[in-house]
Amino acid sequence: MDEFLPQKDGYRVAVVGATGAVGQTMLEILAERNFPVSEIIPLASSRSAGSTIEFRKREYTVQDLATFDPKGVDIALFSAGGSTSLEYAPRFAEAGCYVVDNSSAWRMHEDVALVVPEVNPHALELARQNRIIANPNCSTIQMVVALKPLHDLVPIKRVVVSTYQAVSGAGGKAIDELARQTGQLLNGQSAEVKVFPARIAFNVIPQIDVFMDDGYTKEEHKMIDETRKIMEADIAVTATTVRVPVFYGHSESVNVTFESELTAEQARLALADAAGICVVDDPSGEDYPMPSEAAGTDPVWVGRIRNDYSFQNSLHLWIVADNVRKGAALNAVQIAEILISRT
Repeated sequence: MDEFLPQKDGYRVAVVGATGAVGQTMLEILAERNFPVSEIIPLASSRSAGSTIEFRKREYTVQDLATFDPKGVDIALFSAGGSTSLEYAPRFAEAGCYVVDNSSAWRMHEDVALVVPEVNPHALELARQNRIIANPNCSTIQMVVALKPLHDLVPIKRVVVSTYQAVSGAGGKAIDELARQTGQLLNGQSAEVKVFPARIAFNVIPQIDVFMDDGYTKEEHKMIDETRKIMEADIAVTATTVRVPVFYGHSESVNVTFESELTAEQARLALADAAGICVVDDPSGEDYPMPSEAAGTDPVWVGRIRNDYSFQNSLHLWIVADNVRKGAALNAVQIAEILISRT
């Protein structure tokens, strides 16, 4: 793969949506991974412009995205919503910048790369045409990271996934709602519902995003369509996405059917050797991945790996990851690292 950006000591990096949870995490990860930044440019809407953020122990003033000139920016990490990305990502790309977008706006465009670095880095070649790269849905990312090493051993025919998704996936107001409702209920008060369609504290909501005409939610369609695009395979996928009262860390119960036999032990060994994955799977010690432990970490955690005796050539997996880090910010920074690498 030829280099995307010329080699130099540092790059001008813009973070669009720098004051949000994902934007702030992008800044943290850029610093943690020593990304060669010559200039960091925090951008946000006019409401947040003028506020400050910290990067590498220095304060920077957030600039207004609407009036910013993107000329000279090398890479822009977008996490500011679909409508913002549709309007501004092409402007940055036309100015010669590579855009890594965390919204759903560009994911299913045929001419836009949808990339998980551990799974399909070669798809970035598509970005040479329009310089826009899509970050997949957070729940899709962690699932395909775990599926790819198994698919490489034995092709996957079908995936059935049920998710247990943290409230942070719905933003800061959702985090506040879970905290507020928990306090209200513990103090004998009624829970005030604002963000979710129902009370989230001490509850489970089998709806993420809006319902479509076929009875699936938009989130479920994202998982179905994105998985097939990223894996570049005609895999049958069905999903049920559920919001649970957890602050950080998405969990998934995944049932996988292969074209031929793949044992649990073979799967366990393949996953243990795969990049970006940590296997925690010791039933005798009641050891398995949990969102409370995955929160704040980078890997995709996999456990409860076992044969499905009810259906031929099938396995069960339990997959957990920090939805803000690997599910969004880290994946975007990993893409940026490929853009500046010499291979």
